[in-house]
Amino acid sequence: MIPTLIVLGLVFGRWWRLLLPGVAVGWPVVLILSGAIGFERGLLGAIGLALANAIVGVAIYQAASWLVRRAARDTQVPPRRGAVG
Repeated sequence: MIPTLIVLGLVFGRWWRLLLPGVAVGWPVVLILSGAIGFERGLLGAIGLALANAIVGVAIYQAASWLVRRAARDTQVPPRRGAVG
């Protein structure tokens, strides 16, 4: 289950402000409906771990995005021949 939430963070890391509340609400629903856990004290721990795993995925996405943007900014592209401007 841990890789599922990390992958969600990687895929939807750009929209982390929507993803994290969605994980906090959606993951407990999945656990309860699947019968893996009921309404008990452990549910709060499951929510915390789900958020932590999603945050790891988001952090990896954000770091990779930052590196790509920085590499693109540092790369100089020569102007095309015949280009106006």
